[in-house]
Amino acid sequence: MKYLIAVCFAMVSIVSMTNAQDNKETGKVLRHVVLFKFKENSPASEIKRVEAAFRALPSQISEIKSFEWGLNNSPENLNQGFTHCFFLTFNSAKDRDTYLPHPAHKEFGKQLGDLLEKVLVIDYWAEK
Repeated sequence: MKYLIAVCFAMVSIVSMTNAQDNKETGKVLRHVVLFKFKENSPASEIKRVEAAFRALPSQISEIKSFEWGLNNSPENLNQGFTHCFFLTFNSAKDRDTYLPHPAHKEFGKQLGDLLEKVLVIDYWAEK
């Protein structure tokens, strides 16, 4: 019985620590960075359509706290062909986890079709 109580206490402690790291109480936000490398033969009009569709997601998914995007203009030439950066902010991993399977996000993914050569996604807790 003592073992069961100890295990339950440990589980509650782990969940509590995870939740404390995963919400507004920490003052941190979760960044979700998406980089696109389009195929060379992707029509400019289709790329513009993808840009517009991604920009529409914050109005469709309330868990997105903030959103910005832009085109690579680095003079270093280290982008490895990635041209588009989309930068989303979430208050918690739970919000991000709601975003990922959200119907609007899934529909956006379908619109990418065969346009992309590569996608790179990085999530991190913002540190100051």
